[in-house]
Amino acid sequence: MALALESAREAASHDDVPIGCVVVVDGRVVASGENRREVDADPTAHAEIVALRRAARARGRWRLDDATVYVTLEPCAMCAGALVNARVARLVIGALDDKVGAAGSRYHLLADPRLLHEVPVTYDVRAGEAAELLGAFFRVRRT
Repeated sequence: MALALESAREAASHDDVPIGCVVVVDGRVVASGENRREVDADPTAHAEIVALRRAARARGRWRLDDATVYVTLEPCAMCAGALVNARVARLVIGALDDKVGAAGSRYHLLADPRLLHEVPVTYDVRAGEAAELLGAFFRVRRT
């Protein structure tokens, strides 16, 4: 999660919401990503999507069924869907997102048996740090 938090700080450095994501296979980081919507002018450039794309490219395959994904904020519906479609083995979340979270807070797409794959989730890993990064980012913009 420490590396995901670093990626979140990178997002804030280019004025994107500070969310970071890291993809790990066999204890080795294969990709990371940060929110890039502003810098790339891309509505789909969420940290999870960026990291999943990089991981798939690095591994030469779209299936990430041996990967653990660490993300600083609970994924939205788009990102939760991407995690399911990538067949991710496990997800570790920092802070929960009760507004749009799709991994347990608002929706739970990762545990929907009607979908092709279910992703086990671990919650609240370094949640305070992740929430503080987000809070500081938005406090500056709301003043």
